[in-house]
Amino acid sequence: MKTVRNRIPHLVTVVLMLLGMMTAAAQAQAAPQRLTGSATVCSNSPIPAGWVITSSYSSSGCPGTGVAYTIADVANQTYATVCSMSPIPAGWVVTSSYSSAGCAGTGVAYTIANTANQTRATVCSMSPIPAGWVVTSSYSSAGCAGTGVAYTIANTANQTYATVCSMSPIPAGWVVTSSYSSAGCAGTGVAYTIAKLTTQTYATVCSFSPIPAGWVVTGSQSTSSCAGSGVAYNIRKA
Repeated sequence: MKTVRNRIPHLVTVVLMLLGMMTAAAQAQAAPQRLTGSATVCSNSPIPAGWVITSSYSSSGCPGTGVAYTIADVANQTYATVCSMSPIPAGWVVTSSYSSAGCAGTGVAYTIANTANQTRATVCSMSPIPAGWVVTSSYSSAGCAGTGVAYTIANTANQTYATVCSMSPIPAGWVVTSSYSSAGCAGTGVAYTIAKLTTQTYATVCSFSPIPAGWVVTGSQSTSSCAGSGVAYNIRKA
């Protein structure tokens, strides 16, 4: 009896250890895991954030659409080739486009690049423009099938003034101080001078300029410096 009594605590310990291992395994299995590498999905499947479509093709295994995608994770990558229907990850741009038999449905592929640690880039006009970047020129380009137009873009980080084409996004906190005709902006033929409001409390901007949050319009006047509207606003910090 003494031997059995001595063994009972050891048996309880073993059972508790086994239960703990089973619980940990179940939790590990239940925890969501981020996919990496590549995968094949049907064309009606959602594409995970940070993934791109590298090819598309007919597939009897995808009823309803009949099309499958090969997708890949571009984390830690700087360049990739994707089909034109692919999502473009945040911070990436389209640097060229061309016909591709490997992209069933559109027949067009894009070369894309990560703008991290870059200050300038040349992109096709259908490319997303990363936050804080502006279009400094536009021109005809045979390397951008579909639009035939390319943009030069620049990062405005640590800048307070810039000259941009009128189709450029205007970064938050920046205003348009003048506009004029420009042969360097194919498509609109108009360029803007823009400025970042930092320590200023007053400014004069073109009437089509975004008005930053916390600023108000106090007056307006005619001006030849704002081609397109001919009107400037006086603004001040509220």
